[in-house]
Amino acid sequence: MARVLVMIPSGEVYDHDSVRWYNYQQIQRYIDHYHNIGDAFVYDSSLKLMNFEKLGVVEIANPDMAQIDKLREEYDYVFLRGSNYIHSQMDWRNTIEVLERLRLPVLGFGLGAQAPVKGKINLSEQTKTVLHMMADSTTSIGVRGAYTAQVLWDIGIRNVRIVGCPTAFRSNNPNMRIKLPELDTVKNVGITLRREVSSSYAQNIERYLTFHRDLVKDLAHRFDNVTLMAQGEPEEKKLVFGTDEQKEQAIAELRGNPNVGKWYMDDEMERLYRSKMFYSDVVADYENLVRQKDCVLGYRLHGNLMALSNGVPSIYFTYDSRTVEFAETYQIPSYDVFSKKEFVLEDYWNQDLFDKFNRAWFQTYREMATFLTENNIDHKMVDVMTRDAQPERKVA
Repeated sequence: MARVLVMIPSGEVYDHDSVRWYNYQQIQRYIDHYHNIGDAFVYDSSLKLMNFEKLGVVEIANPDMAQIDKLREEYDYVFLRGSNYIHSQMDWRNTIEVLERLRLPVLGFGLGAQAPVKGKINLSEQTKTVLHMMADSTTSIGVRGAYTAQVLWDIGIRNVRIVGCPTAFRSNNPNMRIKLPELDTVKNVGITLRREVSSSYAQNIERYLTFHRDLVKDLAHRFDNVTLMAQGEPEEKKLVFGTDEQKEQAIAELRGNPNVGKWYMDDEMERLYRSKMFYSDVVADYENLVRQKDCVLGYRLHGNLMALSNGVPSIYFTYDSRTVEFAETYQIPSYDVFSKKEFVLEDYWNQDLFDKFNRAWFQTYREMATFLTENNIDHKMVDVMTRDAQPERKVA
């Protein structure tokens, strides 16, 4: 098995291939700090797909070059945890110098590009250099969708394979399929929240927040049991883990935010926030939660994908190039938050739509397995081209 380095990890590893946030039992130490636990989903999922005997971290913020020389001798390759790295503001710090010294293959494991709300993406020379170094070091570079593939193509990188995100395949079951229950039997629903927003992501913040608010309230009225699933904003964390004083402080901060207070946090939302909020710094806790749900839907890219990876139906609410790209890669039923069309759940609760997802998911599973194999990565994924791994055929 391989000896693996990770670049830009997100959390601490326990039980070989499971991830939780650093010092997760001491949450009061960083309860005011925002970190997106969705990044830990990707890290955890990546580890679950690979066979490895040793895992280390390559430091790029404050590297010790003598230590880098040792790492070159002790490890076989580096992987960059899939995330939204390809955008105009990305600062790679000392990555170029470290990779030049390390001289190991660098696996791009589901990288993504973020389009600006207006205009064309403008990448720095540093970003272009890092991407070319990665692409030159391996047979292929894995990206999450067609938009990212085009961005790399435009800067001269041709050895691109669309693999989606490791989170989609964390259960490593090539025959996983979404089968919709009757909608009137759905009782237990997860709603993934992304209250934190900026003009970099949303073309119309008022529409983004008011639709988000109304969606949460409508679903809470409709279903017997809803859970609001947060992913790292300090105010939401305080409502789960904070003292009584911190909880009141969180509500006051939400109410006092010019956009959130005006377009999102009304009296009913406050009641739901106080009574229905879920957050954890342990990836396994989210997986255990979604497995109990009849469906999970909402604004969070990886929160929704965690549900789909466990065979739980999910509907995406798209608002930027990242969410659109994921929905397109996997053909996930999705609603454009900025469209003028009314959202009607019944329009999306359609097995034909989820059969499109099932086919796209299977095809992308095959692409991810091929990607790992062609880059000589020891992995656990199944060769779905063999007869005994083919999905069951329907008999007419």
